[in-house]
Amino acid sequence: LCYIILGIVTSLSQDEAPVLKLPNRSSWANISFDSTVGLQMNSGHSVTALRSDSPSSVNKFAQVLKILSVIYRLVQSNTYATKRDIYYNNTQLFGSQATVDSIVDDISCMLRAPRRSLHVLATSKGLISGDLCYMEEDGMRIDCRSSSAAVPVSSNIAGIRNIVSSAKFIIIVEKDATFQRLMDDDFCTKLPPCVIITGKGVPDMNSRLMVRKLWDTLHVPIFALVDSDPHGIEIMCIYKYGSMAMSFEAHSLTVPSVMWLGLLPSDLQRLQVPSDVLIPLTKNDEKKLSSLLQRPYLTDQPDWQKEMEVMQRTKVKAEIQSLAAISPDFLTNIYLPNKLRYGGWV
Repeated sequence: LCYIILGIVTSLSQDEAPVLKLPNRSSWANISFDSTVGLQMNSGHSVTALRSDSPSSVNKFAQVLKILSVIYRLVQSNTYATKRDIYYNNTQLFGSQATVDSIVDDISCMLRAPRRSLHVLATSKGLISGDLCYMEEDGMRIDCRSSSAAVPVSSNIAGIRNIVSSAKFIIIVEKDATFQRLMDDDFCTKLPPCVIITGKGVPDMNSRLMVRKLWDTLHVPIFALVDSDPHGIEIMCIYKYGSMAMSFEAHSLTVPSVMWLGLLPSDLQRLQVPSDVLIPLTKNDEKKLSSLLQRPYLTDQPDWQKEMEVMQRTKVKAEIQSLAAISPDFLTNIYLPNKLRYGGWV
């Protein structure tokens, strides 16, 4: 952080317009794939130059500088702020919360430092339940074993310690509605002990960090339960391989051993899911599916490729809730227990 500020001061002292160089986090050319880590940013990545004397980038330059100054004060005073706090620090300058979120990640990538070491916190949206107890950094004991209410995922995963669990496996659940259904049906008490976690759609950083922390600590199989559609597959890939935007933090975010438990495109035919609950793929779905099949990590997963080709061929998608058309409790009483018992994952 100091060398960036020093660079700006040096430019000003020499009557030159300061320039900030941000890593380009939106180009596949900057990304390489390693099966043990996932998507990671290349060391020789391209950068985007933000010039303080250019009308096209002066606003972004000011926004980055403002957030750098906030981070500097937070680190110096050993205090923490959320990205929301930073946005309300100067709403007129930032314009939107998304701008702040993106710039904080840019700075994290530029400094090669995890967001938490910048003293910037992200609020969690994920939920967790099952055979799991742990201690928060402030000493609070968290018990996830209640079947009536899930526990919000911690906003300080690095501070979690004393993890105690007899879980035999972990299931990442794509959607909150499916997670709540598993909770209502006491899923975690019916099978061997397990943990279920949801990031409620596209996962936030803390949900991904939590899955990684549990994988590192418990050394148990991790399964993904997602809708049989391109969006669900992409979400599962984020947990397993990471994302292009956060590739610089791949080592702490990805879980390369994630297995696809369901809902598999081949399950729709095998289980004869009624056709009236199957949804035709849209043009956007077909585009997304083709794009996913071209991702570097899919060559490493021939069984996933086959499932996606089934979807391409049948041109239909289905939500996990479609299994209720077979019978109301089919998901928790038949589908998942049989899959887990007889190895119905890919």
